[in-house]
Amino acid sequence: MKDETLPEADRVEGAPHPRETTDLIGQGAAEQAFLSAFAADRLHHGWLITGPQGLGKATLAWRIARFLLVTPDPVDDGGMFGAPPPPRSLSIAPDHPVMHRTRALSEPGLKLVRRAWDDKAKRLKTQLTVEEVRELKGFFALSATDGGRRVVIVDSVDEMNPSAANAILKLLEEPPARTVLLLISHQPSGLLPTIRSRCRELRLSPLGAADMSAALAQAGADVGAQEAEALAALSAGSVGAALRLLNLDGLKLYGDLIALFASLPDLDRPRAIALAESVAARGREERLDLLFTLLDLAVSRLARSGVTGVPPSPEAARGEAQVMARLAPTPQSGRVWAALAQTSGDRARHGRAVNIDPAALVLDALLRLRDCAAENLRAAT
Repeated sequence: MKDETLPEADRVEGAPHPRETTDLIGQGAAEQAFLSAFAADRLHHGWLITGPQGLGKATLAWRIARFLLVTPDPVDDGGMFGAPPPPRSLSIAPDHPVMHRTRALSEPGLKLVRRAWDDKAKRLKTQLTVEEVRELKGFFALSATDGGRRVVIVDSVDEMNPSAANAILKLLEEPPARTVLLLISHQPSGLLPTIRSRCRELRLSPLGAADMSAALAQAGADVGAQEAEALAALSAGSVGAALRLLNLDGLKLYGDLIALFASLPDLDRPRAIALAESVAARGREERLDLLFTLLDLAVSRLARSGVTGVPPSPEAARGEAQVMARLAPTPQSGRVWAALAQTSGDRARHGRAVNIDPAALVLDALLRLRDCAAENLRAAT
């Protein structure tokens, strides 16, 4: 059983935990790839579930885990009645005992490996350590009384320290009988090549606007079609990132940025100062981080608009396409904005690392936008 009072390393703030989410939206291809392998009796012992954060990788892992715990092995011969049809979905009955036990983290056939709580520091560990992986030894020592499978979910393998990674690699090299390891990775390129080579990959795709709307509704956030389009664009199709935008009023923040872009090259200084001060107060660190993320994204969208000659579609803020067509009218101007995009994020991160006043950092970034816009408009005339 989990301690209800402690934070969970694998839970997105403001959203249900993946073990509590029954449906996975927009990832049918990955689900069918797994079901095809299962039906063909080619169930690999290690599965690497990949894609950017917030696409539903953990939700898929929990769906696979529950499916494996309740579904018997495929059979080659169904006797006189023929073979039963292969499963067409990973879903199981909502009232199945395994569903209840996995939600309560009390299912004996399942082990979740994630960053643990540090009692001394009174916070979650910053890495997934070998101590968490070693807990699997006791899990594997328990023999399944019904001869069923055992499933391990590691969320996420990107957070493992070297010792933990080597311990997982050993398990992949010598997997216990009837055990499936589901490894969640946001950046698989950073993993040991030997870990990647010993797993079969299931890669998830970004969500479009319709799927985004459905996924947000499942998470308890009801948004309109226009908002869903904007969230899908700004979050790169990630439900987790979209929820963060909603929690921090990110759509309005992006709209405020585009309104400032509309004033360029004559920067609306009162509005710029008000924006800087709104994210600079103590306790607003998350919103400050989001502002710089959205600022980088806006400049990147501006650069792409200029280089391709195609304004962003759909718009993530009212009037965005018109503003970007004016500020980046040519491929050359797009390349100038692209160069700014490469340096502005690094400049902001360095400033925060050396504790420069946040309001000053925001104003510096906005003034650099003003100078870039002036340069581009001069070149175009």
